[in-house]
Amino acid sequence: MADAVMLLGALIACVVGMGWLALAMEPHARQVWGRALPTSRSTLLRTLGAFGLALALSLCLAVDHASMAVLVWIMALALAALLTAFTLAWCARWLRVLAPWIVP
Repeated sequence: MADAVMLLGALIACVVGMGWLALAMEPHARQVWGRALPTSRSTLLRTLGAFGLALALSLCLAVDHASMAVLVWIMALALAALLTAFTLAWCARWLRVLAPWIVP
């Protein structure tokens, strides 16, 4: 049961991390907030995104041996990228939830 919770946490960390990385990009920031973000905010979002993906990898490594953990992490990255892309295409404003400190 604990392994399943950790893998679910890894998937959530991947989705949030990918969302933060997407929001750090100027075209996606314009989709979500209607304007580009200052460089400091973009850097913060990139850093948070990298941290989220690293956290997901560490959770995967805590559950399985390295070769299986990396495989699960890569699959979680692919799913997170797909979910983020579909969210940006369908209703980009939903990603505002990931960065509530940025005022539109």
